[in-house]
Amino acid sequence: MACNERSAVDREPELSASAPDRMVELARFIESRPDERLTLEDMAAFIGLSASHVQRAFKKTFGVSPKAYQDALRLKTFKQALKHGQTVTDAIYDAGFGSVSRVYGKADRQVGMSPSRYGKGGEGETITHACRQTSLGLLMMAATDQGVCFAEFGDDEAALQDRLQREFPKARLVPSEAKASPELDAWIAALDEHLSQNTPRPDVPLDIRGTAFQTRVWKLLLSVREGEVVSYTELAKRLGEPRAVRAVASACGRNRIAVLIPCHRVLRSDGSLGGYRWGLDRKQHLLEQERSASAE
Repeated sequence: MACNERSAVDREPELSASAPDRMVELARFIESRPDERLTLEDMAAFIGLSASHVQRAFKKTFGVSPKAYQDALRLKTFKQALKHGQTVTDAIYDAGFGSVSRVYGKADRQVGMSPSRYGKGGEGETITHACRQTSLGLLMMAATDQGVCFAEFGDDEAALQDRLQREFPKARLVPSEAKASPELDAWIAALDEHLSQNTPRPDVPLDIRGTAFQTRVWKLLLSVREGEVVSYTELAKRLGEPRAVRAVASACGRNRIAVLIPCHRVLRSDGSLGGYRWGLDRKQHLLEQERSASAE
């Protein structure tokens, strides 16, 4: 065994150039065994490298450790099982977690609600929502008792309502009237003033829901000040994951709380706009407005 390990270590320098391809091969191996609890040693034996090399190379390639990748796949399987009607306990063990406590900790941290409530599509939660016209077009904002969980621009109220419904399929969605939910309408009004009159961005509570990596990206975005822009590459470096540029860009694209989580301040390395789920015209407008305000 020691001889095998030594030969694997000896081969590592020769394999460094092909490490990304080997790590993709390893990722497919992990994906093909969703019910197995693979150890780092199992993965190293499969790929023919030492465990320490696999740990480093995998994280450089994907931005997460092999264990975190495996846990993410299990969590995905777990969520799908819940949505298809399995009990929480059955879904936990079928997804390969091995214990109730492990998945409760992970699911609470990554989706922002308990596993049973996630599996019921947010059932048991009341989400108040309102659609109002702003200087950037229609805005639908929705909030739980924890804060804003959804703020999206669009051109059609029905389409925005459909997006919200898909995000929280079984939550109790309650249309807001100003007198019924004064906080929500006040937040929308404050955000519109920010958009149209360059007032400070409203400091409203947020109910941020996503994977652990997405949440890290979104929280980091909150530190990017008005008038400042960063590249996806720079954001990945600030996150401590310099090779996870694509994952950072994907997280920005998955942000569902427009402006309040300022993903519009992230550009490509060449200074071009990149993408924006609510349209590049809106992104350009926001950046120009903030640049103008910071220059005053």
